[in-house]
Amino acid sequence: MSNEPTPRIHSTPADAIKVRIRDTVIVGGATFRIERPDGDDQLFDHPAVRAAYAADKYVPYWSELWPAARMLAKAILREPWETYPTPPGGKLHALEVGCGLGLAGIAALSRGLRVTFSDIDELAIAFAAANARLNGFHDFDTTAIDLRSPPSTPYSVLLGSDLLYEPRLVEPVVNLIVTMLAPGGVCLIADPDRNAARPFKWVAENAGLTVAAAFARAGEPGGERTKGSVYRITN
Repeated sequence: MSNEPTPRIHSTPADAIKVRIRDTVIVGGATFRIERPDGDDQLFDHPAVRAAYAADKYVPYWSELWPAARMLAKAILREPWETYPTPPGGKLHALEVGCGLGLAGIAALSRGLRVTFSDIDELAIAFAAANARLNGFHDFDTTAIDLRSPPSTPYSVLLGSDLLYEPRLVEPVVNLIVTMLAPGGVCLIADPDRNAARPFKWVAENAGLTVAAAFARAGEPGGERTKGSVYRITN
């Protein structure tokens, strides 16, 4: 897990989005407002998006609110953050990796954490920040991170959903956790039990991390519900 590649940050052009819609998202008894692009397939028609795929196999999946994001938000709302040691400054600092539309980070903000939204796509970060403000939150930061080449900045809380959608991402995600999780910290990762994620626990434990998986389920109220897992990782 060494020799990480040079970070490659993408920026989906804003003009690739023709229509924006606002959803009311209910998770764990809490209600949030999330603005997202309407008609995800239209993004792939933009020449810059096609060029990003050709250069880096990059697809702007962030434009959809995936079930795993709801799973993670629900886990964050249930977590007993008040029992965690209070760090200098008085707030736990969470990094949402691959934040997409920012639902998990917004759930963390609602529980009193300080949050940094991060993604490989600068437009995703802009959407996450706008959604945080839409829900009345302002105590957050943003940064662009390619999880394949993470910075060494430590965080006491790492959050991520649907990061393991391809086998090639398992080792980079584990390396990011090893690199960025502060001693004694916790990482929560939600996954809809994709086949690509099956080696994750084994790879993480081989890297010296402790991993526990808990059953999770999420979906739109009255709609289809997706089963998955929330991994709790500590060092």
